[in-house]
Amino acid sequence: MKAIRNAILLTFCVCGAAAHADNENIALFTKNQTNPFFQSVRLGAQSAAQQMHVSVTSYVPTQADSIPEQMSEIDDVIQRKPGAIVMVPVDYKAMVPGIERINAAGIPVVNITDRSAGGKFVSFVGANDYDIAKATGVALLTAMGGKGTVIILEGVPGALTSMDRLRGFKDAIKAFPKVRLVASQPANYQRLQAMQVMDNLLQAHPNVDGIMASNDAMATGALDALDDADHQALVVGINGTPEAIDAIKSGKMLASGDYDGFLQGCVGTMIAIRTLRHEPVPAIVTAKPVVIDKTNLASYSTPPSQRSCYATDPGAARGTCRC
Repeated sequence: MKAIRNAILLTFCVCGAAAHADNENIALFTKNQTNPFFQSVRLGAQSAAQQMHVSVTSYVPTQADSIPEQMSEIDDVIQRKPGAIVMVPVDYKAMVPGIERINAAGIPVVNITDRSAGGKFVSFVGANDYDIAKATGVALLTAMGGKGTVIILEGVPGALTSMDRLRGFKDAIKAFPKVRLVASQPANYQRLQAMQVMDNLLQAHPNVDGIMASNDAMATGALDALDDADHQALVVGINGTPEAIDAIKSGKMLASGDYDGFLQGCVGTMIAIRTLRHEPVPAIVTAKPVVIDKTNLASYSTPPSQRSCYATDPGAARGTCRC
């Protein structure tokens, strides 16, 4: 995975060649303040901004995933006229009118994480939710010996990431005829809701063998519920958050699909900055699906707060690129 990160990041890094102006500013929109994934996105954006000598202003709804609040923030940002915007829409359909207002204002936008259903963007930076979920599901079912019962914890109903991950999980199950899906319910990507949903599901399915959670926060909530019920089951999530890494390290959680919010925030911000500087950028950046488990855990031991956009692999022969 380090090689993938370096290949992506070094694509953009042209040391000594990039001219920059004073007061370059990037506006970053993320969905909420509670999900560790979006905390990693913001850290990645800040790292890129520091390395490339610009400032980043972060806009986060105080009410999680609030469409009206993000729309209001967009109107405020248009008045402030930043150089560019890095956007995670709280809803891939509902935010299209806001993105179109940004387009009309002539501010370049980079779309990251959740692909918007409309609007014009310089680039899209993200991951393939279906592929990651399918690979993560296969890892769980393989560890189960290809048989048993599973529960799926879905994300926000109607959200593109949730729908794609659900398809990936279900297609993974189709490849294992001795595995039976006994329940699939949304928990809105929230840890507490996941714990409550799992508390109820365990009443009906006390001997479930595996749990596929559509993000790590819900996987952690499932672990909480399993602890309360004094029951053991294999659990996987998606995002590769520090909490998931710790749980995998301790043996409580089997695996997590690497969605790498830090990398998405970093690369998305780098693209926005390069656009301001009239430098070439790719139209799409996606990473290959990787499942984090005990076999490759060492590559993910550095928490996002201690990472650097360019120094993703301090031991690499090419060293750290600084611009």
